[in-house]
Amino acid sequence: MSGLSLSLHAIPGIPLIEPGDDLAMIILNAIAHSHLQLLDSDIVVVAQKIISKSEGRIVDLDTVTPSKEARNIALQADKDPRLVELILQESNDVIRCKKGVIIVEHRSGIVMANAGIDHSNVGGPAHKQQVSLLPEDANASASTLCETLQDHTGKQLGVIINDSVGRAWRLGTVGIAIGSSAVLPLRDLRGQQDLYGEILTVSETADVDALACAACMLMGEAADASPVVIVRGHQLEHSGLNTGKLIRAREDDLFR
Repeated sequence: MSGLSLSLHAIPGIPLIEPGDDLAMIILNAIAHSHLQLLDSDIVVVAQKIISKSEGRIVDLDTVTPSKEARNIALQADKDPRLVELILQESNDVIRCKKGVIIVEHRSGIVMANAGIDHSNVGGPAHKQQVSLLPEDANASASTLCETLQDHTGKQLGVIINDSVGRAWRLGTVGIAIGSSAVLPLRDLRGQQDLYGEILTVSETADVDALACAACMLMGEAADASPVVIVRGHQLEHSGLNTGKLIRAREDDLFR
């Protein structure tokens, strides 16, 4: 379980990321030029956007030819058919569609709007047609980054890749973990006692989502340019599990 205090530290000096950049070394260099350092049990939370950029997950809409299905859905959603084509390519299933939004099950299993495809903070005015896709495998990306950071620092670390999503029934976006490594994703409290000795029967906490959301407070959503945050004070329990553990089985989903 977490300790009595939790601290978050945005790493300054992260430059704009380009395809092929060595993100681990960029993070390590930024830390070296700051007042920060990585300690055992630190968790490095990284914004999805810079993972996608470094992995070249950027697409120019001018290169996309929409299918008939994409054109039909585009009429319902009032969206660019080329964007809709990418959404379909990145999704297992379209769940809901209305003007302005397409809710899908992303190939990772996460249910989200527009398959996580985003135009903000991608190419700037000179590349208005560019959009970013989610990483091919965010858990694999987190694992690779975690291993590299540990190799260079000699510290036991965790990595979370976060992204902002909307929520049913509530306005506003919050951060969730779309990929993780060496961090227990889901804490099972069933069988433990509450303050009055009652046995918990359904309580599970999505620790990686809570940490991802906390980091978003420092990352920001606009021109904040703070895409990497160190979380300190959470007890790191190394686990071979990742965010795949958080995906609710379709047969247990009351809304599909």
